[in-house]
Amino acid sequence: MDKSVFEKRREALKSEMRARGLSAMLVSLAANRYYLSGFELHDAQCNESSGWLVVTQGDDYLFTDPRYLDAARQVWDESKLCIYAARKHAEIADFLKGRDVTAMGFEPKALHLFDYDKLSEEFALIPMDNIVESLRIIKDEDEIRRMDDSMRLNHELFEYIEGELIPGRTEREIAWLVEKFFREHGAQGLAFSTIVGVGPNAALPHCIPGDTKLRENDMVLIDTGCRLHDYNSDQTRTFWVGDKPSDRFRKTMDQVRAAQSAAIDIIRPGLSCVEAYRAAYAVFEKAGVEALFTHGLGHGVGLETHEPPSLSRVGQGELKPGMVVTVEPGLYDPSWGGIRWEYQVLVTEDGCRVM
Repeated sequence: MDKSVFEKRREALKSEMRARGLSAMLVSLAANRYYLSGFELHDAQCNESSGWLVVTQGDDYLFTDPRYLDAARQVWDESKLCIYAARKHAEIADFLKGRDVTAMGFEPKALHLFDYDKLSEEFALIPMDNIVESLRIIKDEDEIRRMDDSMRLNHELFEYIEGELIPGRTEREIAWLVEKFFREHGAQGLAFSTIVGVGPNAALPHCIPGDTKLRENDMVLIDTGCRLHDYNSDQTRTFWVGDKPSDRFRKTMDQVRAAQSAAIDIIRPGLSCVEAYRAAYAVFEKAGVEALFTHGLGHGVGLETHEPPSLSRVGQGELKPGMVVTVEPGLYDPSWGGIRWEYQVLVTEDGCRVM
């Protein structure tokens, strides 16, 4: 991606910082770091960071360890790069204080307490929740193109996998076929661990694929996504294995699809996030099955699989052009199974588009 894109994003962040009286911002969330710099979309694990970014009203600085030096050089001016080692916090403090940084905003959801304690000995730290996410929530044309490509591959996956739903195959085997297809067709990897649930397991919204086998005349729920061009897709389908779906399966599927359509039909700029949820909930409530709808209607997607906004009963804010959200109502009965059907939707200037 053109480096100027990242520079423009940092300028937008600086404008938000000025509005808050903030002279410097420590960016520690991996997706935010990548969004602003192009450096390393992932951290190795929850207690290990590939690096931090500090954005100021003047220059901006990237911090990482020797493992990532060559990768950092590809995207960052080496004169504004700090490579730390065992004395990470002391070296970062010395580097920033030498550039007159004495106070920083930080991301409270993405800074470990250990790091906070060490940094707070050197700097005044001001919590700034979702300041970068407020920029990421609106996708530009290039991001939308990347996400369309990612979703295209997801559609192709489901066309393929439906033919592989053969009685006797296990949930685990289906999950492997999903991952193998994505890898063989250009994806960087999975957006998240694939969910496969057969029969009653389909009532577990985040079912971990196991050794339960596909059966003739039964349901299977598959929720999966890929990462392509660094952006995620997210899609759920529920299939019937066999020639004749049961009456309950057909009825429940009709209710789920009706709830989904009710939400998509009204999604547009200016609609509150909670109104989208209520539109789907009202369909279930009218049918007397609302107690079986146990999660929100959807969420934002982009560099992360789950990001703002939230379409739920506690969702905040309203929809705007450029937002990408899932619309995924579901009904779940542990004694029987569950059905979820998911579209990824782009909010447009005058409505929305299913991706």
